[in-house]
Amino acid sequence: MSQKILLTSKEVTIILNRLACQLIEKHLDFSNTVLIGLQPRGKYLAQRIQHILETEYQLKNISLGFLDITFFRDDFRRGEKPLEANKTQIDFLVENKKVVFIDDVLYTGRSINAALTAIQSFGRPTEVELLTLIDRRFSRHLPIQPDYRGRQVDAINGEKVKVCWLEKEGEDAVYLIKE
Repeated sequence: MSQKILLTSKEVTIILNRLACQLIEKHLDFSNTVLIGLQPRGKYLAQRIQHILETEYQLKNISLGFLDITFFRDDFRRGEKPLEANKTQIDFLVENKKVVFIDDVLYTGRSINAALTAIQSFGRPTEVELLTLIDRRFSRHLPIQPDYRGRQVDAINGEKVKVCWLEKEGEDAVYLIKE
């Protein structure tokens, strides 16, 4: 197994700031926009984006929630290992709001499909967008594309993209792992 660094800590920081700026360009004051991090790995990215928006750009009251999609996936109960659910934390309605789903890696699109189903429990959004740090563009099973992407990666099926977060793994970095 070998690994190659795709993004360093400095590059991750630059990309996160660019993604925050792109969100500001589209949403301005966020009074009608909510950020939803997809559990488990999108949570860290969503928290970082919210932090940048609030501290660097002085935007206030940005609604942030976390959505668990475990039981909405189309491959639920197909694997051999038991699935571990995460906690959904959404203390607001998404009815008539613009929802921005945030996840670390867009791979097949199945997680986003599950998120679209799961979010309906919290109301009907007027619009749904997708922000992702890494877009594995040649691996899509469903016609899903990000509205905001940090970096496109052309990885073949035997390769894995691993996003490391300071809060979880002790470093900000993105690796391409060949098995």
